[in-house]
Amino acid sequence: MKLYNTPEREVVEFKPMDTREVKVYTCGPTVYDYQHIGNYTAYVYWDVLVRVLRLNGWKVKRVLNITDVGHLVSDEDEGEDKMEKGARRTGKTVWEVAEYYTEDFLRNFKKLGLLEPNVISKATDYIAEDLELIRTLKRKGFTYEIDDGIYFDTAKFPRYAEFARIDVEALKAGARVEFNEMKRNVTDFALWKFVRAGEKHDMQWETPVDLFDGDEEVMGYPGWHIECSAIIKATLGETIDIHTGGIDHIPVHHTNEVAQSEAAHDVKLANYWLHNNHITIDGQKVSKSLGNTYTLDQLEERGFSAADFKLWVMQGHYQTGRNFSFENLEAAKNRLKAWRSVAVLRHQLHDTIVRDGDKNTNLLKMPEMITGALNDNLNTPMALAMIDEVFARLGNSNLENVSKKSLVGFLEFLDEALGIDLIKATPDISEELKRKILARERARAERDFAGADEIREEIEAEGIILRDTMNRTLWEYGEK
Repeated sequence: MKLYNTPEREVVEFKPMDTREVKVYTCGPTVYDYQHIGNYTAYVYWDVLVRVLRLNGWKVKRVLNITDVGHLVSDEDEGEDKMEKGARRTGKTVWEVAEYYTEDFLRNFKKLGLLEPNVISKATDYIAEDLELIRTLKRKGFTYEIDDGIYFDTAKFPRYAEFARIDVEALKAGARVEFNEMKRNVTDFALWKFVRAGEKHDMQWETPVDLFDGDEEVMGYPGWHIECSAIIKATLGETIDIHTGGIDHIPVHHTNEVAQSEAAHDVKLANYWLHNNHITIDGQKVSKSLGNTYTLDQLEERGFSAADFKLWVMQGHYQTGRNFSFENLEAAKNRLKAWRSVAVLRHQLHDTIVRDGDKNTNLLKMPEMITGALNDNLNTPMALAMIDEVFARLGNSNLENVSKKSLVGFLEFLDEALGIDLIKATPDISEELKRKILARERARAERDFAGADEIREEIEAEGIILRDTMNRTLWEYGEK
C-alpha cells in the first residue's frame, strides 16, 4: 500500500508500527454551524482510507475529534471563538450550540454510510489533558506568558518550519495575521488563552496556579491546536501511524501540532500525514464565511441523496481540487443508478457454475484489481472506472452464464471497500410483483399484448421498470 506523505512530498510505501493494528487520527469538525459538503468530502476520503487499510488485513483504531471550544475565527490566535459566534447567531448557549451541531454532524456521518470511529472525542472532555501537556511544555522551557495567554515559543523548536516548509522570514515581513507585538515570534501560538476582563467567553476553566505567573485566579480555555495533541496522546499514544486533515491545516494547525507534541514527548507525532484538497463552487473554495455552501439536507431538497454525493466525491482523487456543480452531481447520481441496476440482477440469476475461462469469471479477479488501485494512494477514480467496465460487461452478458454467487461476492466486496451499500439499496421485489411479471410473460406468449401492457403499467406504478431481453424479462428500479 502506498500513500502520499505530506512531510516527504511524495508517494511512499506505508509501513505501520504494528503489523496488527494501525492508529489513525482525523481532525474533526468545529461544531458551531452545519457542516457543508466541503467538510463531508474529507470524511468520505478518510472513510475510504480506513476501508482500504482493513482490506489489507490491518485492524484500525481511529479517533475523530469534535472541536467544541477554542477554535478562533482566524484559525490562529486572533478573533472570536467560533462557538461564541454560533451562540450569538442562534440565540442559544455555547453548550446548546455544540450539542445541536454535533448531533447533526453525526446524523449525516451515519447517513453517508461512513464507518464509525473507535473513539469520538469532544475537546471539552480533555481539558485536564490539555493542561498537563502545557505543564510538560513549560517544564521543558517551551512556553512563555503574555497578557492574553500562555504561548509556545517556536524559536525553541528549530524544526518548526520543516513540516509545512514555511518561509519564516517572509512571515516576519508580512505576518500571517495582524501581529500581536507581545509575542516573541510571528509563528508563536497560544496553548491556553486567558479570559480577560470584559471578555464574553462562556466556556472557561480555572488556570492552574503552576501554569501562570500571577497571584489572582485566572480563567481560561485551550487553544485550538493543543486539543488535538492532547487527545492523540490520551487515546492513541505519543506516536501514531496516520494523521489526516485538509490541506488548509498544513501551514498552521498541523505545523503547531507537530511542534507542541514533539517538543513535549521527543518522538514523532505521526509517521504519515494525509491531506485532502478543497472542493470549489464557481471556482471559489467552499466556505461558510463566503456563504457559498450546501448542506447534505439542501442536496436532498434538490433530489440528490447522500449516496449520490458520496459517489461524486470518490469520482475525484483526494489530492485533486475539484469544482462542484449540480451537473456533475447528476452524473454521479446516474452512475449510481446504473450500478444499482446491475446489483438487482442477483435476484434474477440462478446459482450457475461458470466454466473456467468464461469472461464473467473476471468477477472473481476484480476485487484484487480494484484493491490494487486503492492501494495506489487511494486511487478511487481508477477503482470506479474498473467497476464501470465490469458492470457494463455484465449488463450486456447472457445472464445464463453469470454466476449469482460471484456477483453477490463482488457486490459484498464493493460495499466493504467503498461503503456504497449496493446490496442494502437493492432489495428483492415482492412475491406479488414476481407473479405479475410471470403473468405478463404468459400474456405476451399468448399474444395478449393489451393484457401484457396493462400488467406492465401496474408493475411500473410500483416503481419497477421492465426490460425485455431475448431470453426473459428483467426488472430494475424506476421512479414511482
